[in-house]
Amino acid sequence: MRWLKHLFSGAWQVRRAFPPHTMQTIEAAIRESETSHHGEIRFAVEAGLDIDALLCGQTARERAIQVFSDLRVWDTEHNNGVLIYLLLADHDVEIVADRGIDARVGALGWHAVCIKIESMLRANRFEEGIRTGIKEVSSHLAQHYPARDGDHNELPDAPVIL
Repeated sequence: MRWLKHLFSGAWQVRRAFPPHTMQTIEAAIRESETSHHGEIRFAVEAGLDIDALLCGQTARERAIQVFSDLRVWDTEHNNGVLIYLLLADHDVEIVADRGIDARVGALGWHAVCIKIESMLRANRFEEGIRTGIKEVSSHLAQHYPARDGDHNELPDAPVIL
């Protein structure tokens, strides 16, 4: 069943769940959130995995780690980049955090954020779910990496469609 979901997933599903105005709202939410901390947040959404990934049994978590690397979310001065990754075909949200912030929040903290997002996605509240995730991640970043004078944006705020 998973194969079918992924093979018949397409960019149209991403556009339906995240139309341009929603993507702009998410970008603005990331930009605004980063005024309260000196961490970095990226959001990436993917309709489904390709055939090679499916044949290898790649999980959403493994793909999220790959995307974290590809988008260079790890490349921040204080090791405080966070990726919110959504695999639409599986309705699976994964958060991958760089070692600086991950050591402070931990797997249980990130899992709690994922659960909140996923519950909203199940109700087809895509924009609200991702914005809630951004707020939750920002809360952790603000607690451990509060905003400072001279902070600059190290990574793009625009959401990524894979």
